Amino acid sequence: MGEFFSAFGVDPLKLAFQIINFLLLLYLLNRFLFRPALGRLDERKTRISHGLEQAEAAARDRELARAEREAAVAEARKEAQEMIARATKIADDSRAEIVAEARAEAEKVSARAREEIIAEKERAIAELRTQVADLALNAAGKLVRAEMSGTTQRRLVEEFLAEVPPGETGRN
Repeated sequence: MGEFFSAFGVDPLKLAFQIINFLLLLYLLNRFLFRPALGRLDERKTRISHGLEQAEAAARDRELARAEREAAVAEARKEAQEMIARATKIADDSRAEIVAEARAEAEKVSARAREEIIAEKERAIAELRTQVADLALNAAGKLVRAEMSGTTQRRLVEEFLAEVPPGETGRN
């Protein structure tokens, strides 16, 4: 083996010191540089994964809040539609009630007007009967040329009016 070292010009004692120095350097680097650096990297990796988990949780919370907000908006729209429907129904009911009251009032006015017309017609017929009776008495008096007493005249008129139907009195 000595030939091997001498063929390449390697001093075995220096090689042993270099190996010891290298192993010592490797031990010191591992102890003071690599382990703390790897520890910090692991710590950073843990913080990053924790941050990602928190970000995912925040995203879920935002999505949940958005869904709740949309549900609240949908509920508000539904309530607004229900309010509009109730208001429309109340308006329709009120309109129908007002129309019914107006029709009832118009019917009352119409019935009153018919009653007044009938009453006026009956008054006019009674007045016409009285005038016809007076004309008939005057005509009969002129024809007979005799004066009759008021009670006789009235009796004759009443008999005449009883014989003539009510609808025929005003037709001449």
